[in-house]
Amino acid sequence: MLWEVISMNGSEVRSKAELAKSASTVLNRLTTAQKNIALGTMANALRQEQQSIITANAEDLERGRQQGTPSSLLDRLALNPERIEAMAEGLEQIISLPDPVGDVLETIDRPNGLRIDKIRVPLGVIGIIYEARPNVTVDAAGLCLKTGNAVVLRGGSAALSSNRQIIEVLHRALASTDIPVDALQIIEDPNRSSVDEMLKLNGLLDVVIPRGGRSLIQNVVTNATVPVIETGAGVCHTYIDETAELTMATEISLNAKVQRPSVCNSMETLIIHEAFAALHLPHLAEQFRKANVELRGCEPTLAIVPWATAATSEDYGTEYNDYILNVKIVNNIQEALSHIAQYGTQHSECIVTEDKTQADYFIQEVDAAAVYHNASTRFTDGFEFGYGAEIGISTQKLHARGPMGLPSLTSTKYRIYGNGQIRR
Repeated sequence: MLWEVISMNGSEVRSKAELAKSASTVLNRLTTAQKNIALGTMANALRQEQQSIITANAEDLERGRQQGTPSSLLDRLALNPERIEAMAEGLEQIISLPDPVGDVLETIDRPNGLRIDKIRVPLGVIGIIYEARPNVTVDAAGLCLKTGNAVVLRGGSAALSSNRQIIEVLHRALASTDIPVDALQIIEDPNRSSVDEMLKLNGLLDVVIPRGGRSLIQNVVTNATVPVIETGAGVCHTYIDETAELTMATEISLNAKVQRPSVCNSMETLIIHEAFAALHLPHLAEQFRKANVELRGCEPTLAIVPWATAATSEDYGTEYNDYILNVKIVNNIQEALSHIAQYGTQHSECIVTEDKTQADYFIQEVDAAAVYHNASTRFTDGFEFGYGAEIGISTQKLHARGPMGLPSLTSTKYRIYGNGQIRR
């Protein structure tokens, strides 16, 4: 393997970061048209070479099955022609989006004759650490290159064969474009030490973005000396208020849990007002049972749904990414808000209610990147928000929050124009 060869002569991580850093100076000079041509070439290459990617992905799937990987996580890992086509279309959607680089955000004319323009510029070199989803490899490459950033990717070992092949395909595509091949790097070393090294590459990486479960994100946040944009684990809640309409509440909560349970915007805990639960929880529980969802609940829940199992405090703080759902019955909206404040991860929260006052209060009080009224949390996604592919869902409050599209991958720079002014 390439990383083994590099490791004999030095660090794979540092060597590839240095190559990316050098390439970033070239990216800085490219026009939108040059970047878009390269993205289109990458999209076409994915389509033309999809079989090689599917073959590599089969290696990852077989290894995952042998290691006992849950079916929901294997689903996140799996690639097929439709998913590869979606990856290619994602690159084409990025082409259609406005390039934020060079946008003038503000112009200031000073009394002394100075004109100051505040413009968007690339961040530089972005390190992205992520887990099992190989589509992230393409999304991250497209978003970073469109915004003039070089990128160093470190995917999870579960998708190593898939990611390696995807990058080989994209490198061959880039070789015929104005974007340097070295602007796109992937770390092949599966050992955790490669992650630890990335976190301390100050001067080479300008920012690190983790995408994955809580343990991965916490490791990055705790140990990085490079600046971090924290994308959060998704312990997301849906609160069904007493005035909620039954059909709507059923459809929203089922969609939030069942439509794709392995992703970060799926619901992990259903909170129900006691009045609604008394009338409708048996019906709701039966719908989840038909969808093969295991229910874990509080004592009032168990009294209504005897086949559910008892939920622990640890359960309420767990991002399952699986067909498991916590249920919590509350007396009022304040109890719902308190539960969310204690166990939520500031990702996505929802209230289902016909009472606009309650909805407005919930939206105002919940501290999360995305708060919904009468809509599934599954919409917290860059594509659904109109940003095209996303780099992640930021749950922090500095620089970027929520789905991170192209503008979130830029910084700012001031250009000052004078005619001989000096400060006195």
